[in-house]
Parts: sequence; C-alpha cells; structure tokens
Amino acid sequence: MANKTPLYDSHVALGGNMTEYAGWLLPVEYTSLKDEHKAVRERVGMFDVSHMGEIWVNGAEAEKFVNYLVTNDIIRQNDGQVQYTFMCEPNGFVVDDLLVYKYNAEKYYLVVNAANADKDFEWIKEQSKSFNVEVKNASLETAEIAVQGPEAEKVLQKLTDEDLSKITFFTFKDNVILAGKKVMISRTGYTGEDGFEVYTDNDSIKDVWNAVLEAGKDVDLRPCGLGCRDTLRFEASLPLYGQEMGPDINPIEAGFKFFVDLKTENDYIGRKALEEYAKDPKRILVGFELKGKGIPREGYEIEKDGKKIGHVTTGYLSPTLGTRIGNALIDIEYKGIGKTFDVMVRNKPVEAEIISKKFLEKRGDRHAR
Repeated sequence: MANKTPLYDSHVALGGNMTEYAGWLLPVEYTSLKDEHKAVRERVGMFDVSHMGEIWVNGAEAEKFVNYLVTNDIIRQNDGQVQYTFMCEPNGFVVDDLLVYKYNAEKYYLVVNAANADKDFEWIKEQSKSFNVEVKNASLETAEIAVQGPEAEKVLQKLTDEDLSKITFFTFKDNVILAGKKVMISRTGYTGEDGFEVYTDNDSIKDVWNAVLEAGKDVDLRPCGLGCRDTLRFEASLPLYGQEMGPDINPIEAGFKFFVDLKTENDYIGRKALEEYAKDPKRILVGFELKGKGIPREGYEIEKDGKKIGHVTTGYLSPTLGTRIGNALIDIEYKGIGKTFDVMVRNKPVEAEIISKKFLEKRGDRHAR
C-alpha cells in the first residue's frame, strides 16, 4: 500500500488528481499541467515534496565520511551552504543524486530521492562502518514543501520575521519561525526558478501549507503537482534519477562533470572509475529539438542512417517554449550542436537537431537546482 504524506487530505480537498509515485500518493495536477507550469514560471507555485528522503550524518568524522561518500569536495563547503552532488558506486555509476546541507563539520543533512530513500540509507549506513559517525533516516518524520517562482520570496516573507533575502542561493537557515512553526528553510528547488524548500515535522506542515496558500492569494499562487514538477526541471536542464543518470549511467556521460571533482586529492567512492570515464567517454547526453510531428518520449530509440545510437531520456512539448524538445543519451561520435538524427516516434523516424540542453537560456533564465 502506498504511503500518504501529511498533506494527503489537503490535496484531495483542493481537487488534486492523485497517483502513486515512488511508493507515495501524490497529486499529478490540480487544474492542469500547463496552468501550474506557467504559474511557477511567471508567479509562484507550491509543491508537496514530503516524499523526499532525509538522512542525518552526525559525529566527529562526519565531514570526512561525507567527503568520501560523494563526488563533490565537501571540504570547500561552508557552514550553512547546500551542495548538489552524486553518490556513486565503485564502478562510477550513480547510486543517487542528492543535496548536502552542511550545518558544521560534525553535522550534515542529506536530501535524497524518494524512490531511493531506503536503498540510499542502507548504502550510506554500510559505507559508514569504518567512520566515527551516526547515520539516521529521518524521512518518515520529515515533511517538506517547495515554494517556487519569481514571487516566492514575497509570499513567504509575509509569514516570517526572518529576512529571507539573506538566505542566498544554495544556503539555508534552521530554526526559522514561519507561520508560527519552527522550520528549516533553504533557497533551493527543482524548477529552474528562484524559490525555497521548507522542512518541518509532520504535525506542523499542514498549518504551513495553509498559511502559504493564504499568503499567496494576491499573486495567484497555485498548488502544483508532479506533472509540472517534471516539465519545469526538464526545461531547466535538471536531471532525474533513472532517466538522465542512474545505475547504468555515470555523471560524466550524463553531462554533469561539473559536480564531479577530479582535482581534489580526496579518494571518494567511484573516483578511479570516473577518472577513466572522463578520459574516454563513450556516450553523452545531448539536447535536441524535434523537426517533424510527434512528441519525443522517454525510451524512444535514436537512430542515425538506420543505426541505433542511443535513446531519449526525457522529452516533452515544452510548456514555456512551445517546441518539441528532449534529452538523449547517444554514442559520443554523433554529438555536436546542429547535427541531426532520427527519433523513432512510434517506430517511425522523425528528424531532430541537436541543440543546447540549457533550453531556457533562450529566455534568459539562469536559476538551477
């Protein structure tokens, strides 16, 4: 039986179209994907992301351990900063992508994907055995909302005396009083827009949710579902585990080398394999625009001159741009802006042109998770 977040009844009351995702019952949409997507791009939207996994790492060797666990250099991370990174297996393939919240050298908070939360906890616990740390899975006792869009700060500022402008991009503040409840708040998100993620306990989240709905009425804040969460992150070139990277795709070929530190002296899990991939990558993730009819979908094959060279990882009719765009993992010799290949749309070849994966640069967006 699927889990319900503490906001399940609120979603139903608001007319949410509920579905099971990663073992949780969550809204796909309330009104329509297009309306909710537009609200986030132009005003503000709010998501229930209580299904995400949260894991504490505490102890004298917390920093040393987290630095061993992930591909970015945690030593350079300041207290109060958030860092996006990967956990990899020794072979370089991705266990999960995650956010690392650094309280101090002995206290870290890891936010992982819902579908991987239990698996990730077991992986982290196993890797921690030779370190002086305590690992705790706080996923089921933690609730979270994401308030995203150009008006996000304006809406949330009504509910707190904390100066939210001082919580800068990829930083966080704990023990903030928001709508009368104690929360941890970070300037992060998964939409490509400015915004915040708010963490609190299961008992407090409904009051916070309702307060944000009320505070956002004057700017037409919309509750948003999983549908536009995916289109928003895709337009902003943000990866989804199991599609752009995963247990058979490493972060180098997925195009996220920026989050893999190959200069540090730190010997983190998977480093040697990732160094080898970086020297001679075989595949690469590219963006493309479909020139003919149809919409590219995850799993569609990519062909060049009748030869299979890869597959679509994500594809949509972009709500913002109005074009049929996608990401594809292809053999590296076929890469290059302006080059073409065929997307097998319902087993029929449709020409596509390789373009930048940074789809929203066409309209000047620069925010990212």
